[in-house]
Amino acid sequence: MSTSEAIIPAHRLSFGKHGPKIYKALVHLENTIDLDPALFELVKLRASVINGCSYCVDLHTRTMIDAGEDPRRIASVAAWRHAAFFTARERAALTLTDAMTRLGDEGVTHQMWEQVSGHFTPDELANLIGAIIAINSWNRLAVTLETIPDDIRDALT
Repeated sequence: MSTSEAIIPAHRLSFGKHGPKIYKALVHLENTIDLDPALFELVKLRASVINGCSYCVDLHTRTMIDAGEDPRRIASVAAWRHAAFFTARERAALTLTDAMTRLGDEGVTHQMWEQVSGHFTPDELANLIGAIIAINSWNRLAVTLETIPDDIRDALT
């Protein structure tokens, strides 16, 4: 698709301007999370893929590339269960990310919790849960507002 054929959504709302207290609370939530940065980005990318948040997929992919992450690992986040690139600890985090993002009728099962919790201390688990909550909030905001990165918007206009 050429840039002249691209669909550029209209800017719906500046949430920072019209919901500043909520926006600042989301920023504060994310800034309070104490998690290994590489694992945090992996979780953010996975939830963003599940939620179809193109803005966040772009953002976290670029962040991971800038941090020196292997592009094959980044691409494999979409199919992590079948990829050999992830450690047992990362797989546990991705398992919880999938379960909390999709939630469904079963939520996070006892069996799943036992599997995941064996890889993290209670404090790490709390921060991992906070990270998943935070990115899901950002995804829902960006998808609802049809947010696209400024550099892409500028290139397409």
